[in-house]
Amino acid sequence: MQYGYIRVSSADQNEDRQLDAMAGLGTPDSHIFIDNLSGKDFNRPAFGALVKKLKSGDTLFLSSIDRLGRNYGEILNVWKVLTKEKGIDIVVLDMPLLDTRQGKDLMGTFIADLVLQILSFVAHSERENIRKRQAQGIASAKARGVRFGWTIKKPPANFAEMVKSWERGKLPMDDVLEQTGLKQATFYRRLRELRAAKRK
Repeated sequence: MQYGYIRVSSADQNEDRQLDAMAGLGTPDSHIFIDNLSGKDFNRPAFGALVKKLKSGDTLFLSSIDRLGRNYGEILNVWKVLTKEKGIDIVVLDMPLLDTRQGKDLMGTFIADLVLQILSFVAHSERENIRKRQAQGIASAKARGVRFGWTIKKPPANFAEMVKSWERGKLPMDDVLEQTGLKQATFYRRLRELRAAKRK
């Protein structure tokens, strides 16, 4: 049987390009498994379900090796389990040398294993570089004064007077929220803080 595995790492990506790459291979739609998850590890539901279905003699298609994952050690281990222990063939569409249906002799296996190790290392290195660039970007933003997380909305200077007017029924809640720029939940939070400060 033929199977296809597709992985996209975020909601901003879609699987159309990978589906197109597999078009014409004759793989039934029901045999294509898709994960919308990072490639940092193999804790992926669709991949787990796929592995359970694979049997000796089956063929698994991937559009590229980084769709399998981005962790060097785990890619090599999973490749070994699938090809050596389960006895399936893997075809990486953008890398003809990674087609275990070809070159079943010692030299062919050696070349495929060598190419796999190089590409797995590249995929892993790229993931590490992405993490470094993200960390550098965050550090740079913090140095420029950019704040991360929720922004605390402070009440206006005349908040206490507005509260008095609201408590006396002179100022409707809608007007209080509009003039303070606070949401209702935030208003009550600031009100509790104001009353607690008065009791001190």
